[in-house]
Amino acid sequence: MNAPTNDDDDQGEVFLDENDIIQEIVVDDEDLPDADEEAAASDEEAIDEADDSMHIFTGHTGELYTVACSPTDASLVATGGGDDKGFLWKIGQGDWALELQGHKDSVSSLAFSTDGQLLASGSFDGLIQVWDISSGNLKCTLEGPGGGIEWVRWHPRGHLVLAGSEDSTIWLWNADRNAYLNMFSGHGSSVTCGDFTPDGKTICTGSDDATLRIWNPKSGENIHVVSGYPYHTEGLTCLAISSDSTLALTGSKDSSVRVVNITTGKVVSSLSAHSDSVECVALATSSPWAATGGMDRKLIVWDLQHSLPRCTCEHEEGVACLTWLGTSRYLATGCVDGKVRVWDSLSGDCVRTFSGHSDAIQSLAVSANGDFLVSVSIDGTARVFEIAEFK
Repeated sequence: MNAPTNDDDDQGEVFLDENDIIQEIVVDDEDLPDADEEAAASDEEAIDEADDSMHIFTGHTGELYTVACSPTDASLVATGGGDDKGFLWKIGQGDWALELQGHKDSVSSLAFSTDGQLLASGSFDGLIQVWDISSGNLKCTLEGPGGGIEWVRWHPRGHLVLAGSEDSTIWLWNADRNAYLNMFSGHGSSVTCGDFTPDGKTICTGSDDATLRIWNPKSGENIHVVSGYPYHTEGLTCLAISSDSTLALTGSKDSSVRVVNITTGKVVSSLSAHSDSVECVALATSSPWAATGGMDRKLIVWDLQHSLPRCTCEHEEGVACLTWLGTSRYLATGCVDGKVRVWDSLSGDCVRTFSGHSDAIQSLAVSANGDFLVSVSIDGTARVFEIAEFK
């Protein structure tokens, strides 16, 4: 019988034989680093760092609060924020930017005139600066409010500027003449939202005092005060007016949306489905639909003819801002989770998620040609996303 020999030469390299083993330790596979798991972890990091933007504006040195796109120049964007600055810059032209200097506090609101010739910047310093777009120069500074500016709007057909203030007043100026025209007082708290009706004949304003006021711009007369049951029970946060100038939609901290007949001052409908503060509202241009976003993490698209939700779109965090994409069936939301999402209002499906921001989105705007969506964030950047496919 040929027993195997323990001859080192025959066995090649042998370092241990059975007798050398003192103790066997069983190693659990789960304790060992797995190459696949390491790869997956780095993939997740890569996904977090993914940036879908085609242009990033980094001129600001603080949080961004507001963005506006020129109605006439598809590349021109204005942004403002907590660094007390506004900037004009151009999509796809990273070397061009114009700083809007002079504000002493955060730039809270920006708006281009309807003809694209002027830009108004409102600040928490209580001032509004009007800029001439063709020259880039400061045209005039509009004064009056005793508190910070919450929002600025232009008359649909002229160079009249409307602004709401923290001091509970609304002011109207002629920017061409640098002239004060009217002051509207009556609200009992900060005027959080407001606008002209599209026909330019009426002003609607909403306040933290839970009321909507309807004004005559020429006389300054307060035509209607909408308050008490069945209206909101807490402060208003947002406002949208129908294209035919007949209806105002308002959202509130009380989680409700109300539809008001501007002519009669009566609440004609209550849209109730949100469970937390409604932060944004917008009307579709090509259908009788409205969209609302709230801190309950929902976007709701409403059928206004029946006052019912068409679809509810769930988010990871609160919905801070929204905009319809032109006359299309698509709309975009800006979320506290830093994502910008595009939704199909017919199906309620999220058709695109744009990554890139690292903190809450504050405002959204669409370029004049509908090709670009611009978002601004607490992270201090503005980002541009391509949306031509959603026209």
